[in-house]
Amino acid sequence: MSEFLDHLHEVFIEFGSISSRKMFGGYGIYHDGLMFGLIADDELYLKVDPQSVTEFESHELTAFQYNKNGKLHKMSYYQAPEAIFDDPEQARYWANLAFDAALRTASKKKK
Repeated sequence: MSEFLDHLHEVFIEFGSISSRKMFGGYGIYHDGLMFGLIADDELYLKVDPQSVTEFESHELTAFQYNKNGKLHKMSYYQAPEAIFDDPEQARYWANLAFDAALRTASKKKK
């Protein structure tokens, strides 16, 4: 595991316990069994949905994208703001935003 990934346990201490799983050259970040974040190239991205994406965009955070067969694909994960790495309250706020988006997405999938 990377030092960056190890550090996230400290970053999210006020949010709660997190776990990770390797995926596609990065890691999925989980809380209570739901993926609410991902790490790619030592950058943290947090889950968004239509209800939360404007909060990320208003802070000029960008979506995670990957290239497949020459096409860019945008995912429903946006960069985490730098403030979360220095401020536990900000980390909790943004993690809750992402986790709530993950919960809403999961409940839509069940229907």
